[in-house]
Amino acid sequence: MTVPRIWAGVDIGKEHHHCVVINADGERLLSRRVLNDETTLLELIGDVLAIDTDVLWAVDLNHGGAALLIGLLLGHDQPMIYITGLTVHRASATYRGESKTDAKDAFVIADQARMRRDLGLLRPGDEVAVDLRTLTTHRTDLVCDRTRQINRLRAQMLEIFPALERVLELTNKGPVVLLTGYQTPAAIRRSGARRIETWLRNRKVRGAAALAKAAVEAAEAQHTALPGEKLAAAMVVRLAKGVMALDEEIAEIDALIEARFREHPHAEVILSLPGMGKQMGAIFIAATGGDMDAFGSADRLAGYAGLAPAPRDSGRVSGNLRRPRRFHRGLLNAMYLSALSSLKSCPASKAYYQRKRAEGKGHKQALLALARRRVNVLWAMIRDGECYHASPPVTTAA
Repeated sequence: MTVPRIWAGVDIGKEHHHCVVINADGERLLSRRVLNDETTLLELIGDVLAIDTDVLWAVDLNHGGAALLIGLLLGHDQPMIYITGLTVHRASATYRGESKTDAKDAFVIADQARMRRDLGLLRPGDEVAVDLRTLTTHRTDLVCDRTRQINRLRAQMLEIFPALERVLELTNKGPVVLLTGYQTPAAIRRSGARRIETWLRNRKVRGAAALAKAAVEAAEAQHTALPGEKLAAAMVVRLAKGVMALDEEIAEIDALIEARFREHPHAEVILSLPGMGKQMGAIFIAATGGDMDAFGSADRLAGYAGLAPAPRDSGRVSGNLRRPRRFHRGLLNAMYLSALSSLKSCPASKAYYQRKRAEGKGHKQALLALARRRVNVLWAMIRDGECYHASPPVTTAA
């Protein structure tokens, strides 16, 4: 990337942004507060290009309120870089004055872009990657909502029927379905195991007999009706139905993710890696934008995923390696879970894991080492456009 003649730093806000343009000497050529509106932003882009067409844009946010500006800049083929908000905050302390304003932050962003040469150009990703980012983010929110709903359901059950709460695994569908029909010890005893089993079978619950038996045994262990039982039972029904509704919505999102992921040109290559299923593959594309050129090497991709330890040496202390503070936690989780899954289906992954365990590493450390190794493999597969094969093809001599 050649050195531009001017730099435009934009402090992103929800309703308004602040843009500061500086030259090679750090002199301010423009400082303006603009509305997050297409017409206003187009006017800003035009005014900056009127100063000089050789400009590098820098933003401190790459999603949310910055989406419209980024889209307009991409539409005008304008190069831009992303500087994290934490980096801007720390850099601000090195500038004169203790004031904190949008104009100062925008100047710091522009000045950091002027001085630093280690920042790559911002590549938001192709259409499929953007869609997958939206879908996977929404799925994560739904899963978190489901966990909170289950925790509320457990808390409500503890107030009226702790014996049943203790034996039910509410992360499974069957126990949640049971609670939509039976919530109190007296109701379960009146119905009996056989009737409850039939009721569950009619709702296509697996293991209906064992679940019904466990519910009746829990009901026999508690014959006391606690205060507020009737209202609490109604709340249990409401919460259980909420969990089931979230399960249905998650299943719908999973179908959308799978369909969209298979449209990506790297989908077949990614799925060929053992343990890398559709969900993990979609998270990988969403996190990386589907463009490996943005990272430059497998080592940088591993660092982005939090799988490349960073040195923390000082003085006589050396060889002190720790996980980097800034990394993509979703990508780390995807690579970790895919490494765990690969132990069941990939002899090469299992052998590497066992070798790391033999070296004295714990289970988690061995899996992280395996995930790091798999980043290199996946990088090479995408680079070469080739699917995974367990060993190099054997060629016979002519």
